Amino acid sequence: MGNTNVLQEFSNATAAAVEQASQAVVALNSRRHMLTAGVHWREGLIVTANHAVRREGEIQALLPDGRTAAATLVGRDPSTDLALLRAPSAGLGLPVMGDPAALKVGNIVLAVGRVETGPRASMGVVGVAGGAWKTWQGGQIDQLIRLGFELHPTLSGGMLADAAGRCLGISTTGLSRSLGVAIPATTVNRVASLLLEKGRIPRGYLGVGLWPVEIPASLQSRLALPEQRGLIVQHVEAGGSAEKAGILMGDILVRLNSKPVTGIRELQSLLSAEVVGTSAKAAVIRAGALVELDILIAERAS
Repeated sequence: MGNTNVLQEFSNATAAAVEQASQAVVALNSRRHMLTAGVHWREGLIVTANHAVRREGEIQALLPDGRTAAATLVGRDPSTDLALLRAPSAGLGLPVMGDPAALKVGNIVLAVGRVETGPRASMGVVGVAGGAWKTWQGGQIDQLIRLGFELHPTLSGGMLADAAGRCLGISTTGLSRSLGVAIPATTVNRVASLLLEKGRIPRGYLGVGLWPVEIPASLQSRLALPEQRGLIVQHVEAGGSAEKAGILMGDILVRLNSKPVTGIRELQSLLSAEVVGTSAKAAVIRAGALVELDILIAERAS
């Protein structure tokens, strides 16, 4: 009898947590043949998964009270798989925020979305928890939260909540080939603020075409280089930052602001929104010597 009561209490607590979380969760007709989820993140602003937003025009949002409201796209960031929509906030609650940084492997979490009949939820545990990571498109995610359970497509873009119904971030299937991950609230806040301000996420641009190359061991030794690889300049854009800085075809870029550049992904990770418009120190190998050049990091065209 005691065990039955414990299970019933747990069941009731889980249902209450979903009910609380769902007050800030909407359903969106942002792709064909299937609803996706979104979270009323700030007053009049809905966050969802970018990969699920397949239309640029008006999107209908199904609210917790059963009404529908028109939502319009403010901006999107494919690199973090986040999109920001604007919609009337009447009838929408705001999430009670939790602390994603406190998550540990094995903690119970809830993926909460919405369908025509009401809230939809799935429960499981945190499968992997770790530090900051980069997506394959160079997006900065402040914390790794890999879910230990399968995420149904209708839950992608919805809320990841803790066992008390507090919001930890946005669940998505768009950043992993296996089980879903969650984008922590810290990342969502940062990206949402940039999208609200600019309608896009600025990306740095040097104005060069690059290709990874091995640095000969003899050259490494002579220049006391820890890097075994670099990026050889195959093209310099006329009038671009690289040309103005004096970078030449055949130069091998090995560092940017003292950070190693051994591949394209490493370089992309250094060209984040925060550095656009700033000057950087580029270290290149030229004719067997190490040369440092000042280069302005421009903004990549949309």
